[in-house]
Amino acid sequence: MKLWILRHGEAEAHARTDAERNLTERGRAEVLRSAAHLIGQPLGAIIASPYVRAQQTARLVREALGFVPDIRTVPWLTPEGSPEQVLAHLVAEDNVLLVSHQPLVGNLISFLQHGHSRQPQPMYTASLAQLEGEFALAGLMSLVSVKNP
Repeated sequence: MKLWILRHGEAEAHARTDAERNLTERGRAEVLRSAAHLIGQPLGAIIASPYVRAQQTARLVREALGFVPDIRTVPWLTPEGSPEQVLAHLVAEDNVLLVSHQPLVGNLISFLQHGHSRQPQPMYTASLAQLEGEFALAGLMSLVSVKNP
């Protein structure tokens, strides 16, 4: 199984609520640079946080790749989501791109590699991590790369 974890691109500093913050022009450019690393990969699904900036990021990736299936929006990929909850939802998945936020993305990568979140992986805006393993289980996946835009 391959798992890609993409943090959303740079977002506006302020909006009515945190969930409503839009990507900036710089954020859009960052996302497109990161999306280029996914060209030719065996991507089976794009799953994204419901927050506006994550939805915009996922749409940009989908368009850049010409990915046909719809983006799946889920409530468990928000910034305060738990790695354990994410893994519970990934049991039946294969070759997935998750589009989410810090601190969840850093904690999730650490959880997948080490079985705990005590050493979160640093992830900048639009950073793309690739993990591989037989299954998406705590402590059983290997971090292949982290690409920064």
